[in-house]
Amino acid sequence: MKSMPGATPARFDNARAAVTRDAYIITCEHGGNEVPAAYAPLFVGHEALLPAHRGWDAGALALAQQLATACDAPLFAATTTRLLIDLNRSIGHRQLHSEATRALPLATRRGIQTQYYRPHRDAIESEVACLVASGRRVVHVASHSFTPELGGVVRRADVAWLYDPRRAGERALASQWLAALKHRRPDLKLRRNYPYEGKGDGLTAWLRKRHSEAVYVGVELEVNQRFVTAGGAAWTTLCADTVAALQSLKTASHTVHGTPQG
Repeated sequence: MKSMPGATPARFDNARAAVTRDAYIITCEHGGNEVPAAYAPLFVGHEALLPAHRGWDAGALALAQQLATACDAPLFAATTTRLLIDLNRSIGHRQLHSEATRALPLATRRGIQTQYYRPHRDAIESEVACLVASGRRVVHVASHSFTPELGGVVRRADVAWLYDPRRAGERALASQWLAALKHRRPDLKLRRNYPYEGKGDGLTAWLRKRHSEAVYVGVELEVNQRFVTAGGAAWTTLCADTVAALQSLKTASHTVHGTPQG
């Protein structure tokens, strides 16, 4: 996939399903490790970070594309490395910029925000606001992946869902999706709010502050990068099963209720 210009959000529209109360959107904040040419000198000495988990979420964009197709949903994706600016962090967060960029003059950092951060975030916030204003409930799946080991600690999960446990809709979506995938793949280690807490700083948390649980359901999907590294059938099958599990929830909801319930 070609990278999109910084001022243009990477939105990919699939054919929309019949109008229902729920509207799905898929996002991928760490879909690539590209370094814009103008900022390449900043990464001299940091090159080893770019292909590692610090630079991007390997596999997250490929899975996001499959989810968007299966859900007939728009996909908002970014392929610039998170080391330039992290699109899943709030402005002012200590991890918004990495060691390669956090010492830049304020004006330069604000320029990066304007060119690479705001187009992605603004496009998603606008889409959610428009859907809510039209009477829809937004079901937002943010596609991420995590390194199998961090700081010498092995992450004991294959797929996980991050959400705010105080929100019933998010609890339901995570639980039902987990159960559907477990039915297909009893061999997988599936967890909730692991290896991070879903209520921590991030795009979904930001949107929760703006929309009630009645109209916004936001879940981060986290997949272990060991499957991406293995490649082949292990990765292909995991993607297919994860997507099919979500599809089964949507299909059942349409059949029983006439509208997805998340």
